[in-house]
Amino acid sequence: MPPQRIISVVPSQTELLFDLGLDQAIVGITKFCIHPAEKVKDKVKVGGTKTLHLDQIHDLKPDFILANKEENTREQIEELQRHYPVHVTDVNTVPDALAMIREVSELFGKGRKGEELAKQIEDTFYDFKSVQSSGPSVAYFIWRKPYMVAANQTFIHSMLELAGFQNKFGGRTRYPEVTEADLKTAQPELILLSSEPYPFSEKHTAELQEICPSSKIVLVDGEIFSWYGSRLLKAADYIQQLWKSLGLL
Repeated sequence: MPPQRIISVVPSQTELLFDLGLDQAIVGITKFCIHPAEKVKDKVKVGGTKTLHLDQIHDLKPDFILANKEENTREQIEELQRHYPVHVTDVNTVPDALAMIREVSELFGKGRKGEELAKQIEDTFYDFKSVQSSGPSVAYFIWRKPYMVAANQTFIHSMLELAGFQNKFGGRTRYPEVTEADLKTAQPELILLSSEPYPFSEKHTAELQEICPSSKIVLVDGEIFSWYGSRLLKAADYIQQLWKSLGLL
């Protein structure tokens, strides 16, 4: 029998579970699980992704916990594994995300629906194969003070590649800090300021424009580039609109 009392501690995977029709089985989520808005508002919040309230989790008596290697802390996950079945996903690329969708769907008895969803996402991405390697060089910012960017071995990097952008910091790994000197040397054609985890806004563009005067600076929806569940269905349209706004299509 599939799990009946699920706690999901990763926002993108929580949205996936709801989209698979598991509304009734979900008993707990994190405070960062904000989609779908009309359904998450009534679920118990068990803290943040890296600050889980273990006592609340114990009170909910879950029979399954869905986590992620990067988004949750090793210490808390290992503690939870002493008490409950915990499935820890590890998603670094778009193919990883599609495999995760299929795997998680099977775990919860929704294999057919998960396969349909994964194929839908694959179909929406098909057109991007023709633009790969032809787009501008980019720096994708995730943090300020210090500046941090998404580099290789991250899901964001995989999304940038899929969208046809050339990551100026693709020679580095994970989420490196970058200095003003690094940026002046890199001079990316395009700077993407993500809405999360740091909430970049219009007021932050001037400071970066001063460092990289020739770069075009654009605010982007971080969920599109970093949520690796069913939100990927929205990614192709968003990226196409981004390309149009940049005059690339």
